[in-house]
Amino acid sequence: MPFVLNRLRLAQPRIEAAGHKIRFAVARGPLNIASYLMGSTEFLTAMMMEPEKVEALMKKVTSFLKKWLRLQMDTFPSIDGIFLLDDIIGFLGEDAFRTFGLPYFKELYDAPVSVKFLHNDAPCKVSAPFLHEMGVNLFNMGFDVSLSELKQATLSSVVLLGNIPPRDVLANGDRAQVTDATVQLVRSLKDRSKVVFSCGGGMPPGVSSENIRAFIETIKVEWSG
Repeated sequence: MPFVLNRLRLAQPRIEAAGHKIRFAVARGPLNIASYLMGSTEFLTAMMMEPEKVEALMKKVTSFLKKWLRLQMDTFPSIDGIFLLDDIIGFLGEDAFRTFGLPYFKELYDAPVSVKFLHNDAPCKVSAPFLHEMGVNLFNMGFDVSLSELKQATLSSVVLLGNIPPRDVLANGDRAQVTDATVQLVRSLKDRSKVVFSCGGGMPPGVSSENIRAFIETIKVEWSG
């Protein structure tokens, strides 16, 4: 962990010289880390076979994450956001999520920062209605569910960041395909409030500048229209 902070310290002068700040304390989410420690199959199986042990593990992981996030915030006072990445959420049913996910995410997002950002580009229909309760106010999803569906599931209580396909369209598509996907995305929304248009999931490698420009230019045209 100190290695990560040292890299940020070394990069900080250049980051700030470019007019930016280190704004987020970042970590994998507690379910994700538990799955790394046990193996995904073993972790999900243990939820059914040994739930008490899984809850004990989740408490330990969450305690560690709180300290790690706090260390980042103490090291860089410019931080005013938490960014957690956890795709294992998408593999849980509602009961399992309520038991092994919800209380621990609530604990982590109960921090004195303005932006509480969650990335999950695995299936999110089970967890989406709980985002506000978790403390999340910015959510980056996959592209298997529409922004309209998510606005309904979250009662428009969370800012949504997404969601054209990152690999097949933004990276591998041509300008026309990016433009078409972007037009469809914008026009699919009756309510465009609390939306940051982007790709559904992380920015993939190999995206051309032309495709990024096509995306941005189309958003501007459709928004003004």
